[in-house]
Amino acid sequence: QVQLVESGGGLVQPGGSLRLSCAASITSRVYTMAWYRQAPGKQRELVAAITYNSSTSYADSVKGRFTISRDNAKNSMYLQMNNLKREDTAVYYCWSRNAWGQGTQVTVSS
Repeated sequence: QVQLVESGGGLVQPGGSLRLSCAASITSRVYTMAWYRQAPGKQRELVAAITYNSSTSYADSVKGRFTISRDNAKNSMYLQMNNLKREDTAVYYCWSRNAWGQGTQVTVSS
């Protein structure tokens, strides 16, 4: 079972940026990886996904603001989040190979 560890969350003002990282314990280079998020009182939702050959997809709400990427040599995935909005506040989870990370909190507030 792969283990996933997220990092990079925090408190940021509206309009600010954060970069999330996800490190996998074993290679995920042939697998799709994804970022999900869950806000208080809401269901977990897909934010962005990236295939083994770096094809990407995004939720409409983050298109043009978030960028997903991966570094297969480092078994890692990233989420660059720009122009953050209050509604982006959530716990962000890394997913791959049917496994979840523990989540990292992102709070957008002035």
